Amino acid sequence: MDRFNLITDEIRDLSKLCVENNSIPPELYGKYEVKRGLRDVDGQGVLTGLTEISMINSYKIEDRDLIPIEGKLYYHGIDIEDIVHGFMKESRFGYEEVVYLLLFGKLPDSRQLSDFNQLLGEYRELPVYFVRDIVMKAPSKDMMNTLARSVLTLYAYDDKADDTSIPNVLRQSLRLIALFPLLAVYGYHAYSHYHDGKSLIIHQPIPEYTTAQNFLHMLRPDGKFTDLEAKVLDIALVLHAEHGGGNNSTFTNHVVTSSGTDTYSAVAASLGSLKGPKHGGANVKVSRMFEDLKKTVKDWKDEEEVRNYLKALLHKEAFDKAGLIYGMGHAVYSISDPRANLFKSFVLQLSEAKGKMEEFNLYSMVERLAPEVIAEERHIYKGISANIDFYSGFVYSMLDLPLELYTPLFAIARISGWSAHRIEELINSSRIIRPAYKAVAKKQEYVPLNRR
Repeated sequence: MDRFNLITDEIRDLSKLCVENNSIPPELYGKYEVKRGLRDVDGQGVLTGLTEISMINSYKIEDRDLIPIEGKLYYHGIDIEDIVHGFMKESRFGYEEVVYLLLFGKLPDSRQLSDFNQLLGEYRELPVYFVRDIVMKAPSKDMMNTLARSVLTLYAYDDKADDTSIPNVLRQSLRLIALFPLLAVYGYHAYSHYHDGKSLIIHQPIPEYTTAQNFLHMLRPDGKFTDLEAKVLDIALVLHAEHGGGNNSTFTNHVVTSSGTDTYSAVAASLGSLKGPKHGGANVKVSRMFEDLKKTVKDWKDEEEVRNYLKALLHKEAFDKAGLIYGMGHAVYSISDPRANLFKSFVLQLSEAKGKMEEFNLYSMVERLAPEVIAEERHIYKGISANIDFYSGFVYSMLDLPLELYTPLFAIARISGWSAHRIEELINSSRIIRPAYKAVAKKQEYVPLNRR
């Protein structure tokens, strides 16, 4: 291994010095009333901005107390449940309609939706030789890094890359929304070819296809998929498209946008945030946890055996020994995550079609038992429920999607929300976001080199 990739004893010693001289006593955060994680002591996010793009309801206030309620999610004031039931009732795909709603603040009529779909179709074209010169060169094992590199490189192909006028930013945003599936899928194919020796497959997108249809078409060797598969994937994109301005990657976009930088840099920053396992990588953890559960538990129908496995997770005796039941609980929701509730019925349909009912029943059992086990073992009695990540990984596995594309799929959906928030920040704010940090280091005198 070359020195560039090697952690030497010298680096280890220097890292100890880093820790020794940069550790802040935990009690100082309380002394100076620092909102760690930008959260109040009750877990509510510190108010840092205003938005019309989406709203989350998870509690009500009675006598100044926060009372948990069934979770609700609204896109521009419209209940996400009504949106999903609306387009599903007409057997339509919904992601593009949601993108329109998030960007423009209103639902499109038939003509507007048709024109918008056509526009996105026209934008699904990469610059000449981009796949050969960029995507195929130095393929990364992490598709989020591949996405970020590709996005930053697109800057060089844009004659108006630094123009932050709303028409230009909208053009750039629509282009990225259209191109994200290509960048992710092509990046995966390049990696699997050069590192895993698999056949190199590059399918061109079909302009008339939706985002979900094109993703499956470009990913699969034969380009084929069922209507149900595409519809369930479309639902996943709809439910991941937006989730308030306070989530880490969207807030990152607001912060970076406020500096006046270009669209490609702002989106790349959001991708870096979403890559983190505390944010976008949770569904991968859920999938791997269930793989371990299925190997460990002999009888998937035995509630007591499953319950004991969940206890072992909490006691750091199973899976990754982190003490977590992945997919359970959420920073905002407590009683229920409306996205998970909506998704579950479509997961059931796909499970029946794929002959995966045994696995579905296992997921349902864990969803039911986990809150009880957490309450017993951790003495946490506020509402704890399954979040959207609990079922999304299961769906992706039934669609035969590689783990490497789970988080990029999140990005393919969320680029619409990031774009809407970037435009909202540019329209409504003229100040750079700059929070304060309290300096707590003791002052000391400079010591000349020969006296140290």
